[in-house]
Amino acid sequence: MKTEVVQPHDIFYRPKRMVVPLFQRPYVWSKETQWQPLWQDIARLIDVISKHDPNATHFLGAIVIQQVPTALGALQSWNVIDGQQRLTTLQLLLGALHAELTRRGFSNAADRIHPLIENPEAERDAAEDRYKVWPTNRDRPAFAAVMSAPAPIASRALPASRMRDAHRFFAETIGEWLGEDDDAERRARSLADAVTTRLEIASISLDANEDAQAIFETLNARGTPLSAADLIKNFVFQQLPEKEAEAAYQQYWADFETPWWEAEVTSGRIKNTRSSLFMWQWLVARTLEDFPIREVFTQFKHYVSTVAKDIRALLPQIKRAADRYRAVIEGAAQPVGALSRTELFSYRIGALNTDVARPLLIWLDEPEQGAISDEDRKHILVTLESWFVRRALVKATSQASNRIVVDLMRRLSAQASERVADEVRDFLAESQATTAYWPGDTEVRAVVRDARAYTSYRQSVQRMIFEALEDDKRGYPDGRAFTMGPIVRGKATIEHVMPQKWRQHWFAELSEEEQATRDWRIQQLGNLTIVTQSLNTRVSNGPWEQKREHFLRSDDVLITKDAINLVDDSGWDERAIGHRTEQLIDRILELWPVPEGHVGRAETKPATSTATVDVAQLVDAGWLDAGTLLVPGGSYFRKGVEATISQDGRIYVGDAAYDYPSAAGYAVHGSGVNGWWYWAIAGTEQRLLHVREEYLASVDGSDAGSDEPDEEMEQR
Repeated sequence: MKTEVVQPHDIFYRPKRMVVPLFQRPYVWSKETQWQPLWQDIARLIDVISKHDPNATHFLGAIVIQQVPTALGALQSWNVIDGQQRLTTLQLLLGALHAELTRRGFSNAADRIHPLIENPEAERDAAEDRYKVWPTNRDRPAFAAVMSAPAPIASRALPASRMRDAHRFFAETIGEWLGEDDDAERRARSLADAVTTRLEIASISLDANEDAQAIFETLNARGTPLSAADLIKNFVFQQLPEKEAEAAYQQYWADFETPWWEAEVTSGRIKNTRSSLFMWQWLVARTLEDFPIREVFTQFKHYVSTVAKDIRALLPQIKRAADRYRAVIEGAAQPVGALSRTELFSYRIGALNTDVARPLLIWLDEPEQGAISDEDRKHILVTLESWFVRRALVKATSQASNRIVVDLMRRLSAQASERVADEVRDFLAESQATTAYWPGDTEVRAVVRDARAYTSYRQSVQRMIFEALEDDKRGYPDGRAFTMGPIVRGKATIEHVMPQKWRQHWFAELSEEEQATRDWRIQQLGNLTIVTQSLNTRVSNGPWEQKREHFLRSDDVLITKDAINLVDDSGWDERAIGHRTEQLIDRILELWPVPEGHVGRAETKPATSTATVDVAQLVDAGWLDAGTLLVPGGSYFRKGVEATISQDGRIYVGDAAYDYPSAAGYAVHGSGVNGWWYWAIAGTEQRLLHVREEYLASVDGSDAGSDEPDEEMEQR
């Protein structure tokens, strides 16, 4: 290894080709973050040289390159191990400078730059030998287009790319800096000198036999790390010969660098690229080990070194699983038409905001599980779906779900194929821990009956439940399909049969206690339905006769018509809501069944008090979501004041984080407030206090408190 401080002139002057391996990330530097700061540093450097210190320099950072053995007389070649963003940007800067100097006729200055961006024709054996730096595959056309365009360069005529934008930025900025006066040529010479000889780079040169991979990983462990998929890609293709790596990349890996796979997705409240998330879930399915996603690269290397030692055989396995993974997710996202049972499972579990079953879906789809029958696969998914849905309905904790799925896969891997479906049922039925038990009919009925469903469950959960009930009524997905197709997924809206603003058209001679009861009843499951076309406010809040007529005439939702048929001319009231709630629960228990005789009680839980419940506990238990928007509630409301709940339970007001609701409330209000009463969930009248009370009621089975501020939590 040779380490030295060099200038761009030293790096680029001699004929050479610096190749960015195909497995490295594409060019990602941008104007605000890198190009503009780089130019400002250069302009400042020239000013310092001219006014204060003629020997001033500016340090740009480091690069790591490794020499590639070449034939005698061939163009010298180096692989770029680290620093490709920096080297590529320097080439774009030098190319833009050369084009601007050429356009202005400053030939002497331009001639100094030209050898730094192109190799002499006599040194070229292939077209790409023209370029000093040769980017990774997907960037090569854009780089070649902009670096080979004759001056003056019509940037807007070139294909849109980040490289074109960088070149244009530098060209326009250089043009503005040079100006149009008589001093422009002198300034051009100063600029050329500063860029080529006053910028400094720490260059680390490796011999062909040194371990570039280890150095690459060490360098990328600091700052903003590469994604897990990037690191795995680098590790895999470093182990293949260059010519073989090119073909393998195109066949097995190139898709991972398309927008769908590079999109950031959230799983477990953590954002990752979809490709990294897949690699983690796939590796969990292959190793049957539970580990956090941050360890996926380390685990992958261990897996390759101990189990899957043949990289050539591993790549097709990853590709096959990835294609199937994408097909299921994209299929589940289709709003119209019947879905396969796997796609339907994927859609419904997605509505519950959980992704922990993905490794099991991958495991089931591996060739090793090919002997499992289609009927058994269906039973497995129905069983798992019941476990997930029932736990969501009773607000069971999602802690340790990853471990439970891994434990289940381990059990299944030891079973004969004809036993797998029964083993899934038995495994889930025998669990009694609060983190794993399968809620029985009695608990589900009690919790759902007493829940203010509209405020207790996320809209996506409510919609999915009603969609499932409606599809079952229509004969899906069990093959009893009638003339109607499945309901359009993800589009219906939740509607109160008796409106929340019932006092205008639904008023009766009710005591204060009866009015309070009605305010609670209208949020019950039995008073909710879905509509495929949103009702206007006049109809939504209108009297029963008008609303009933609209449902009968304009809506095709069968479960709504069932609700209408429950009542006679006396109209829709609390008794009807209670009756329909029980009917819907009956159907939920049938749709997501448990084994006959299953009780499904969790181990006894210690009583919980308001003094021990914090926001983090509510997030962990699924009663609040990370990212939930809060606003001051009721008379505290102030336009423009917002706060956000983080995944660790802290409350963010702008960039400031607060451990307790009252601390966040004090920061906004300017004086002491009870934060549990102060903060409400945006778009609702539900205070944090109400969420806490419902949570306490669910874990203790008792009245959690009142709607009055809790003095015990005043300072929290």
